[in-house]
Amino acid sequence: MLEAAGVAVFALTGALVAVRKGMDPFGFILLATVTGVGGGTLRDLLLGRIVFWVRDPSDVLVCAGVALAAWALAYARPGMLDGWAGKRLLIWGDAAGLALFAVAGTLKALDVGVSPLSAVALGAMTATFGGILRDILAGDRPMVLWSRDFYVTAAAAGAGATALLASFGVDPAVVMLGGLITGFGLRAGSILFGWSFPVLPGPPPQAKD
Repeated sequence: MLEAAGVAVFALTGALVAVRKGMDPFGFILLATVTGVGGGTLRDLLLGRIVFWVRDPSDVLVCAGVALAAWALAYARPGMLDGWAGKRLLIWGDAAGLALFAVAGTLKALDVGVSPLSAVALGAMTATFGGILRDILAGDRPMVLWSRDFYVTAAAAGAGATALLASFGVDPAVVMLGGLITGFGLRAGSILFGWSFPVLPGPPPQAKD
């Protein structure tokens, strides 16, 4: 259920980027699908499992449906999904997808017997890889490279909270909720309040002749 929600939310962010780039319907489907299933694909390949959307293509259909709905809305109501509103929806949708996939990826890894530390790494990869592919294909600077923002840090924190709570054997609902609150909360704090690590000092100025 978590992964299905993550696929849909991340697919929407891919479609929002396609709106901004003025793509045709097939461009919408491509960006939405790559974003929606990219992280889970990397996770399953690293775990040596059949990739989830190859086994069951319903997630690809969800991505295509989200993409076409966004394209139809953008066509019928020009400007509704673009500009400032579209950018904010993209940022917050990406934050939600990040948290959902961090938890889902970690739980999937733990379910197959991966060590907690490796599960955290796989959860963070699941949460970030689809967005990286989306931004690269769109010709944008990936969000993961935005200066100082908690992005991978937020994904890793959500994955870490999930693995930690699972190791204590608490109720699965508490595990999921704890991971989601941690990952989304840290990302939201970075967006709203500028939470970040200190900036490293730049190189010293070059002396002029």
